[in-house]
Amino acid sequence: MDPLASNPSHASAPDAGDGITVGFDLDMTLIDSRPGIRAAYHALTEETGVWIDADLAVTRLGPPLEQELAHWFPDDQIQAMGDRYRALYPAYAIEPTRALPGAREAVAAVRESGGRAIVVTAKHEPNARLHLEALGIVPDAVIGWLWAEAKAEALREHGASVYVGDHIGDVRGAHTAGALAVAVPTGPCGPAELREEGADVVLDDLTAFPAWLRGHLARKD
Repeated sequence: MDPLASNPSHASAPDAGDGITVGFDLDMTLIDSRPGIRAAYHALTEETGVWIDADLAVTRLGPPLEQELAHWFPDDQIQAMGDRYRALYPAYAIEPTRALPGAREAVAAVRESGGRAIVVTAKHEPNARLHLEALGIVPDAVIGWLWAEAKAEALREHGASVYVGDHIGDVRGAHTAGALAVAVPTGPCGPAELREEGADVVLDDLTAFPAWLRGHLARKD
């Protein structure tokens, strides 16, 4: 795969301060949370007696939890089931989750360049923080509960000029913020789908990110 796919129609936003600020998505960008999420859904099924196809659910990670729960519960139960799932989550989902290849190095590369790395995710923020702490991934800020275009709120607030994600919703969030959309096909969306959505850069995975960042910063100088 060609590691870069350029889309010059989206200019990057100015960075806050002297260094670059890069945002990262969490699920299936920095972490493979599928085993943990599968376990949490199984626990919710056991507790409620309502069958959830956890294997199917983990193939479509990205959107807010409530969108998935709507496939399995009536509308008037979704909020309560979401609250219960999030309460069960730390006991079932943190330990089985692993960092994706290159995740720690990608975040570290931003910080080592003199920039700031932030995580912007649709996940419940306390659970997102638990994952990062457990895996030794150390960003400068973690912002939860934001999906797709709404991620632009945090990206703008922190002056991010690059956002890295695995979903077409992440591409939309980056562009809404005026940021460069860097995509990795490690989640439910393949390279062609990410490019079609308008990703400015498509990397095979995060192991390619430090080299890309060095080139990006060199071009900015």
